[in-house]
Amino acid sequence: MKKESNLQKILKEGHFAVTAEAGPPRGCDPEIMYKKAGILKGYVDAVNVTDNQTAIVRMSSLAACSLVQQSGVEPILQMVVRDRNRIALQSDVLGAAALGITNMMCLSGDHQCFGNQPGAMGVFDLDSIQLIAAVKKMRDESKILGGDELTSAPQMFIGAAANPFADPLPFRVTRLAKKVKAGAGFIQTQCIYNLARFKEFMKMVTDQGLDRKVYILAGITPLKSAGMAKYMARKVAGMDIPEEIIRRMEGVPKADQPKEGISICLETIAALKKISGVSGIHIMAIEWEEAVPEIVSAAGLMNRGAGSV
Repeated sequence: MKKESNLQKILKEGHFAVTAEAGPPRGCDPEIMYKKAGILKGYVDAVNVTDNQTAIVRMSSLAACSLVQQSGVEPILQMVVRDRNRIALQSDVLGAAALGITNMMCLSGDHQCFGNQPGAMGVFDLDSIQLIAAVKKMRDESKILGGDELTSAPQMFIGAAANPFADPLPFRVTRLAKKVKAGAGFIQTQCIYNLARFKEFMKMVTDQGLDRKVYILAGITPLKSAGMAKYMARKVAGMDIPEEIIRRMEGVPKADQPKEGISICLETIAALKKISGVSGIHIMAIEWEEAVPEIVSAAGLMNRGAGSV
């Protein structure tokens, strides 16, 4: 009998799901992950644990997921193809399943040139779509790539990412369709500030019926300051922050900018709830997990069903 994750149950029941993110530390202190999980517990349905995000060496995602799970919070294992070949990728999927982890995100990963090990060799033996297909094969056919049988199959709810703000827009929808065909069951998007562009993306998604084949969680990142908004707009690839958002953040005193960022976040969530095809939100409060309970509560998302962890 297939085991469903809490996140999968919430989405199947038609509730508006909420996930968040907890980045592992640049060290081996488990208390950091326990603390982050404790802040998020009771407010989200599952928590993404990032995999050496921004190509900076951190505690492994697999180990950090285990710590989050020990805290009573359901983890989503992020796995990037940058650092592992197909042997290691499939091995880690089996290891995660053995630890009771039932959600994962299949990602490319930030290029190593952006991190603190720019001389590292990028592996990219598989791409993210091929990883999705490999995990689906392991789950549904109990086989690894190449066809060898597994003695037991990992029951994974497979996720992937989508960026509605990269050009050309029709290609982003085509790429999403490929991920769905490969086996993705849920999608988490890049953080949304340009609602008009996101609505255009979702119209194309629903026109193709993709929203009936996959659950789409819209990305949210609360802005802490005008400086953060400007940096993300000008330095982070694939990010779309309209000038009016930046001006709005600049228009309040520095001490009040975090509060204004949360207000923008809440207005965005209210708008996202009304967009056809959106099944929930994914809150990426970068090293600001304390903001998540406030956002979830103020957005009226506390009672989403019995599964919230």
